[in-house]
Amino acid sequence: MELTTRYENLCEQLRALLQYEHDPIANMANMSALLYGALDNINWLGFYRVSKDELTLGPFQGKPACVHIPFGKGVCGTCAQQKQVINVADVHAFPTHIACDANSRSGLVLPIYKNNALYAVLDVDSPRLARFDSTDEQGFCELVRILEQSWS
Repeated sequence: MELTTRYENLCEQLRALLQYEHDPIANMANMSALLYGALDNINWLGFYRVSKDELTLGPFQGKPACVHIPFGKGVCGTCAQQKQVINVADVHAFPTHIACDANSRSGLVLPIYKNNALYAVLDVDSPRLARFDSTDEQGFCELVRILEQSWS
């Protein structure tokens, strides 16, 4: 299946899954389960929620993970600080990288908003270098928009 079509299908599935639920934790949990099971070459997929000046582990799929990440540290903390999507071809070359799972080689992290304020980040890791391209970025941006809309 073409990657664009796969993301379109995932968006439809996510809309249906979140349609009648507005609880952020429940929706993040279901979203992480849906995407982790549907995408290839992903070894961790989950959320870190904003808690004062750091991120705290939220719902995820994969091996146990770091619980607290300061803003500006690692890919997730940098995403939270800069409030922009970060796509890293080789996380081991990223300054301040936090190695929660040494098998992760590349990552994609996206900011998530609730009531116009940064609420969380979505962290997606792969054991493959340069796993995420512009189609993945666009697909994940649309998936995040669907999640954000579920809270309103």
